[in-house]
Amino acid sequence: MKIANYDTDLTNAQWDCLQPMLAKPAKRGRPPKDRRRILNAILYLVKCGCPWRYLPADFPNWKTVYHVFRQWVANCQWAAIHDTLRVLVRRTHGKRSRPTAAILDSQSVKSDGHGGRVGYDAGKKIKGRKRHLLVDTLGLILGVTVTPASTTERDGAKLLLNKALRWFTWLRILWVDGGYTGQAFAQWVKTIRPKLTVEVVKRSDDVKGFKVLPRRWVVERTFGWLMRHRRLARDYETTESSAEAWIYIAMIRIQLRRLA
Repeated sequence: MKIANYDTDLTNAQWDCLQPMLAKPAKRGRPPKDRRRILNAILYLVKCGCPWRYLPADFPNWKTVYHVFRQWVANCQWAAIHDTLRVLVRRTHGKRSRPTAAILDSQSVKSDGHGGRVGYDAGKKIKGRKRHLLVDTLGLILGVTVTPASTTERDGAKLLLNKALRWFTWLRILWVDGGYTGQAFAQWVKTIRPKLTVEVVKRSDDVKGFKVLPRRWVVERTFGWLMRHRRLARDYETTESSAEAWIYIAMIRIQLRRLA
């Protein structure tokens, strides 16, 4: 097996798993670049969090890597690769490709000084963006939406579920926290998916200190996985589409490590 230059590099087994999912390069135009090296550079960036221009010289030129990253954001290829890997990971756990249960939550993160849209989360006292995640019972992402941090949980959830519920028609139960309480939100979900039930997992007022809450810990663990990638420890992206793509890339790395 080829010895990787960096711990983030794709192993041969991971590349063999990933390569069939990539779109075939165009026959016309310039000769295609080595996509394995480009992917290694992007995986290095998501884990280590350095700016594009500080990409080590043994990777392809940063402009080439950035061009591929933006191109794959525009054609939704990062999400497509991620979703294919999620199906494979679920199968290794004896799960069907389409889940029947999901957990919804959000996370506010501080933003760097970029020119993108940001907001202030008064509850968390954070100026930045909010990541809305829908995950399955394994903690694998079913959908993600990034908004300014001032967006409420319910409004962000509606943006996310409007997209996700088109694909996940088998969902029957959705676990949420107290931020999504209220008949209005539950009824709105029913208008999209009549068979989908919203169940609020609340923290008991009698419990003091830290306590693991049923079902809620799954999505909190996923946020923990993401925060171990330095590119995601703070919001550096000008556009929400790029911010969402980096979340998919981090999960691509996690899922590849499970598969190979």
